Amino acid sequence: MIALYQTLALVLNVVFYIMLAHIIMSWLINFQVLNLGQPMVNQFWTGLNRLLEPVYTPIRNILPDTRPLDLAPLVAFIAVIALRDFILPAVLLG
Repeated sequence: MIALYQTLALVLNVVFYIMLAHIIMSWLINFQVLNLGQPMVNQFWTGLNRLLEPVYTPIRNILPDTRPLDLAPLVAFIAVIALRDFILPAVLLG
């Protein structure tokens, strides 16, 4: 049973760092530090979007429309942090 929880913790850690990279990269693109015209940046950005859009889409359907500000990554990031740091250790201890 502990192996299952350790695997889940590993998956949540990987998702955490992928989402963190996506959030930081979106800031860098919006502040024009990174340019999507560069092939490597564009490929990395497209890959991150393909990985995370299935996570963000259901959250966007629930949240109200705040057109210039997308809150779905924030909600998903907080959910991953809550699962990783609060719920999973509580299950392991209790």
